[in-house]
Amino acid sequence: MTYLIKNIKPFIGQHCETTATGTLLNQIGIQLSEPMLFGLGEGLGFIFWNMKTMDFPFFGGRIKPDALTQNIARNLNLKLEVEETTSSKKAWENVDNKIVKDIPVGLKLDCYHLDYFTDKNHFAGHYVAMYGYDENSAYLVDTKQQGSEVKTSLKNLELARKEKGPMSSKNLSYTIQSMNKNYDLKKSIVVAIKNNAKDYLNPPIKNIGYKGVLKSSEEIKHWFRNSKNIESDFKTTAMLMEKGGTGGALFRNLYRDFLKESYDLLKIEKLNDAYEMFVEIAILWTQVSDLFEKTAETKSIDYINQASAILVDLSKKEKRAMDLLLEI
Repeated sequence: MTYLIKNIKPFIGQHCETTATGTLLNQIGIQLSEPMLFGLGEGLGFIFWNMKTMDFPFFGGRIKPDALTQNIARNLNLKLEVEETTSSKKAWENVDNKIVKDIPVGLKLDCYHLDYFTDKNHFAGHYVAMYGYDENSAYLVDTKQQGSEVKTSLKNLELARKEKGPMSSKNLSYTIQSMNKNYDLKKSIVVAIKNNAKDYLNPPIKNIGYKGVLKSSEEIKHWFRNSKNIESDFKTTAMLMEKGGTGGALFRNLYRDFLKESYDLLKIEKLNDAYEMFVEIAILWTQVSDLFEKTAETKSIDYINQASAILVDLSKKEKRAMDLLLEI
């Protein structure tokens, strides 16, 4: 049996969660840009994470998984319904019950198992929107770089959804529905910016926010000295920072563009000032990833020392920008 939601409007995006959630929003008549969704989701963050079970440390540039969609739904007065289960059978029923009612479903899964992924790395914090299936395959919307409208075998979808590991969930699926409550986009933008700035400036641990950026400036030196595979570690990290669904510059390009779009709507000068600061911040993050690339090529600590100095500067600049945004 084949069941496809008619007139699906795929969201064309670079980041997986905004792409999946944007597709769900398209179906209920809410069409916003990817930077706007990222900003309304209070998405900007930073984390430097290193555990013994990891092959190499993780550089993250956004808030924790799931929170972005939760924030978008709250800021737009929408109903977010999330379902989780340890049962593969129940997990399929949760999705099928929505698809047959022409409601697309967001899924969180491990992209390692998806047929169309050529880069086979385990990452259990990936999101897609599902809009149909046939006897063999699930029909999905993924990021632009992954092909946008794609499909994977039902068996591999099941494996991807129930995979365990960092950032994984128990067969998580979600839908978004209108509650017939209007939202004021201008007010929602201000609330989202202030919430994001407050969280960024008050990290619960030193690995997160501007304190995490500063800490990473020293940690990358230890990482370089202790790495068993400098070439692979730093090349992969550079790729993830620029091309791993971040929109470039570890999500700073998306936030920069969100601030520009917000200023165009609200005409608050502090927004324009913060936008100009993020123009420079985004360039510096790309320089860090370029230096990681050079580290991978040369295995020279000189480039790590240069990246370290930029990270110290970035910590100060991002704190200053977020302090300014807290005042709008």
